[in-house]
Amino acid sequence: MEDLAGWIAPAATMIAAMMTAANLGARVTGWGFGVFTLGSIAWSIVGFSSGQANLLATNGFLTLVNLIGVWRWLGKQRAYEDGGKSAAQASQRSLYPTLFTATSVAGMPVVDAEGETIGKAVEALVTCESGTVSYVVVASGDWAGVNEELRAVDRADMNFASDRLTLLRSRAWFDSLAPLPEGEWPAAPKAFEEKRSR
Repeated sequence: MEDLAGWIAPAATMIAAMMTAANLGARVTGWGFGVFTLGSIAWSIVGFSSGQANLLATNGFLTLVNLIGVWRWLGKQRAYEDGGKSAAQASQRSLYPTLFTATSVAGMPVVDAEGETIGKAVEALVTCESGTVSYVVVASGDWAGVNEELRAVDRADMNFASDRLTLLRSRAWFDSLAPLPEGEWPAAPKAFEEKRSR
């Protein structure tokens, strides 16, 4: 039993870490916590059978934490996601304007006017007074965020859909926008351009 647990523990921990770090939605994250639970139980068995009280105590506690993660992500968060998807799907079949969840903007693909993918949305900044989107921060770069650059795109320069954001401009126009300095996002995209031009 100890040998089997010794193999399961590190494998489950590595797989669960990849599942939760990938941020692929509530279900994958919830199942990641489930795999983490399996790993922490296996580590507890290793700690018990080898007399390592600290390993047993640590992973006993982590088992409880991981079970809370399963409840949180497969229970509550999954229900939130399902509700948002349900509203978005219903709106596509109704007379009302099409809806999409605000949380789904992050990670949504962004394409240019010709339909070519230029990156993904990182965040949408919403104006407090009106509740409307002011601008979207778009990440472009190589695979896995290598050489990633962030640019602020005014809401007026893009169309929103339930599965992607479409620039009303060319790729060349997007590339001409100044990259945002790390941690310094503007109050409005035009304000950043004015500050840069001084």
